[in-house]
Amino acid sequence: MSDPANSTIADALEELGDLYELDGAVIHRVLAYRNAARAVRDAQGSVAQLAREGAVTSIPGIGATLERKILDLIETGEIPATVKLRERYPPGLLAITALPGLGPKRARRLFDELGIDSPDALRAAASAQRIRTLKGFGAKGEEAILAALDAGAAERPRSRPPLDRALEIGELIIDALRARDPEAQIMLAGSARRRADSVKDLDIVVDRPSLLDALGTLDLLEEGARTSPSAARGRTHSGITVELRAVSSEQFGNLLQHLTGSNAHNAALRERAVRAGLHISEYGILEDATETIHHCATEEEVYARAGLGYIEPELRENRGELEAAAAGTLPVLVDLSDIRGDLHAHTTASDGHASIEQMARAALALGYEYLAITDHSATHGFGDEVSPEQLRRQIELVHEADAKLEGIKLLAGSEVNVLPDGSPDYDDDLLAELDWVIASVHTSFALDRDAMTERMCRAASHPLVDAIGHPTGRLVERRAPYELDVDALIATCAANGTMLEINASPHRRDLDEIHSRSAAAAGVSLVINSDAHSTGGLQVLRFGIWTARRAWLTAADVANTLPWPEFAAKLGRSGR
Repeated sequence: MSDPANSTIADALEELGDLYELDGAVIHRVLAYRNAARAVRDAQGSVAQLAREGAVTSIPGIGATLERKILDLIETGEIPATVKLRERYPPGLLAITALPGLGPKRARRLFDELGIDSPDALRAAASAQRIRTLKGFGAKGEEAILAALDAGAAERPRSRPPLDRALEIGELIIDALRARDPEAQIMLAGSARRRADSVKDLDIVVDRPSLLDALGTLDLLEEGARTSPSAARGRTHSGITVELRAVSSEQFGNLLQHLTGSNAHNAALRERAVRAGLHISEYGILEDATETIHHCATEEEVYARAGLGYIEPELRENRGELEAAAAGTLPVLVDLSDIRGDLHAHTTASDGHASIEQMARAALALGYEYLAITDHSATHGFGDEVSPEQLRRQIELVHEADAKLEGIKLLAGSEVNVLPDGSPDYDDDLLAELDWVIASVHTSFALDRDAMTERMCRAASHPLVDAIGHPTGRLVERRAPYELDVDALIATCAANGTMLEINASPHRRDLDEIHSRSAAAAGVSLVINSDAHSTGGLQVLRFGIWTARRAWLTAADVANTLPWPEFAAKLGRSGR
């Protein structure tokens, strides 16, 4: 029996965690299995091989107990604890836990109180209006369950890896290939190069056919082999497909452009070229009038041959970039080097892992002129909240650190929780003492669209709220945005001078590029923040920059590209 892939081991650990939660296990035990599953899924080498070598406990979160379960899975194909728990609960019950808003605890209640043991039984009970009789569900909860069932949410589709994980493995593969041939030209293409939120697979272009055979020999891959004279395919231990394409140096630009642009961008480019008597493909550009095939070593040559200015990879989605390139009106996109400060960072006062001074020095090392310390407020719901009394002390500590450190301005701020009625969870007198207030939703996600929109618009209208943080609450490939009329929120922010955040966490990237572009068009200032909970967390700002670039934003659209004196003037409140 061949060793199970990392994804198979991770799936087994996740299933066991869900079964333990169904069985009423303590939450720490459940989280241990889920965290271990995430670590296994992200591991770059074979976890099964590590387990056989007695080294699997080197993976964070995996101790002796989990090591034994992984070895059982490798040796027998099953984890005994999983087999026992499966005997207690119908197989369809686990499928129910995948529905948004349910999870194992609520699924167990449905099973215990109504005998619901499968998605079909759940649909029947909801259609008969039996679920609304249970405390905590109600008619709206019942309607949400039916909507989720109609959308197929119980089928547990395999999610796409978020960009940070895809880039990590992609860069490791490129480094390994470059070590085999230091003179080779190697480039990442596809949605990863367009910096999309998540990717389906990894496309890599090389100008050395000899590297195609090297793919299958890399320890980073579970398997890999040449599939044609110019292509090879592999799969990482974490389950990401890798497509490697080889082309001559003279045609490198043709293939790189073809594999980087979205299908819609490339189709529109080909249609435009045909009208000009050109035929663009991954192999070259055929000119009808002369029957000449032009090979392009760079992407700039491809676009120039088509009569267009160079289009940055992040824009290649067929959202008007071809027309702008033809007219010479493509924007100069915001760049990481434009950022002058970060306005969303946490410390040990709430759920961060570094002190005020440590965060400040890390920001200073990045060349920032200002940093807002924004620990969680009193009701954000995840522990380690800052009470009003603690916040007053925090303000003093931030100001003391600000006086001590040279070269950077520290703002005493807070990430205040927006209560269901739209009010901040600190009183106005305390908010007025802060240098910066960013308001975010951390509780009561299940409000309907009208109620959530009213909630957010009221927060954006508050005179002491400077910005709305991660405005839609989405988590990439993990949680859909909550019900919200984002256009109404944008209009409210425009009317009140409230900023909107692009939260740069690679698992948020919220606002997304579509709404960020709309916000900028409406005259709303965007702020790109790291939401850092450690000094290293400040480094994720590049993901927010990539979202902003996909939104066509320039430095002028992003408030924290301003030097400190100009940003202070923009805030416009006394003491700023």
